[in-house]
Amino acid sequence: MSARRYVPGRPAAREAAILFLTLLLASCSLAHADADGERSGRCRLSVPEIFEKVSPAVVYIAATSIDPFRVADRVSHVVGSGFIIEEKGLILTNSHVVFDRQSILVTLDEGTTVPGELVGADPLFDLALIRIPPPTTGRLPTARLGDADRLRVGEEVVAIGNPLGLDQTLTRGVVSALNRILPETPFSLQEPLIQTDAAINPGNSGGPLLNRCGEVVGVNTAIMPDAQNIGFAIPINLARAVLSDLVTYGHVVRPWLGFHGTIIGAPVRDFVRAPLVDGLLVETVEPGSPAAKAGLRGGQIEFSLGGRALLIGGDIVTTANGIALTSPDNLARFIQDLKVGSRVKLTVFRAGDYRHVEYELPERPLLPADLPERRTMNPALQGPRGGQFFRTR
Repeated sequence: MSARRYVPGRPAAREAAILFLTLLLASCSLAHADADGERSGRCRLSVPEIFEKVSPAVVYIAATSIDPFRVADRVSHVVGSGFIIEEKGLILTNSHVVFDRQSILVTLDEGTTVPGELVGADPLFDLALIRIPPPTTGRLPTARLGDADRLRVGEEVVAIGNPLGLDQTLTRGVVSALNRILPETPFSLQEPLIQTDAAINPGNSGGPLLNRCGEVVGVNTAIMPDAQNIGFAIPINLARAVLSDLVTYGHVVRPWLGFHGTIIGAPVRDFVRAPLVDGLLVETVEPGSPAAKAGLRGGQIEFSLGGRALLIGGDIVTTANGIALTSPDNLARFIQDLKVGSRVKLTVFRAGDYRHVEYELPERPLLPADLPERRTMNPALQGPRGGQFFRTR
């Protein structure tokens, strides 16, 4: 399946989309300026005030999907949340709530139900935009976007959404951790999540996580079902960064590196007692990817170290574009600098020898493993799987 599948079908709207994004980003800048003033002294709204301010912009999303390849249970229904970010009807939510659905219905706070149209979706970051018809009279309420980079551990936050279909439910808690990297998630280093103990349940997906100014600082997305109130939200700064691609192209344009792996060092070398070096252990190479065409090799032997499963026997990338891949920070820096059309130069250790690999990066297509049913972070409504993270559909 190609990412081009959900490019909007009205190319003539591109100029309008770009104009809209310009206005949106300008309004976000003004919101930051207002927020700076509020934080200097009066940014301490009570919880009821936050609810009264933001809940009119929070919507109830009911989506239906049909699987033509199944003979039973072909139709599935999901419930999620979203929030209006633009007066003309643009709504931010999670991809796993609305992507690849045959119908999307949006219920506003005042009770009106209208059809929703998918504008763009990114299953990797689990973000999506849908659009509803603007009202014939009046304006739609909107939620103001804040700055997740200003969050601190211990800061009070509020979540509003539709857990288990219970519309306009508010829960409160604190920021439990920042920059939380969830394991076994594609591009996880580029999506450090906000951890919170505000109660998040199935149906909260796509709803806002709010600070005491009533600003959106995160998009609620996942939970640990075997824990007590360990939930996760996508930082709103990351969502803001991909809005332009979602509106203009219908998906996020990113380069296709083509392999996944784990940073290894002395503990793995000492345990395996094999000729290994520090670097990124290539565990899997995606079929048909530029890495596969360049001859990179993934692992073949599985073993567990400290409860963590690794695939060994593959290549070890020691440097990438001149950056030594000896830490997650260095790996993140390398990945963040990649662009479609650029070239990567890798130093690879294999069977005691070093070799150099170089290839050009095409645009990454949508891959089967990107879809929610194929990922570790599966929708919670699919049933419990101990010890994993679940998208809160």
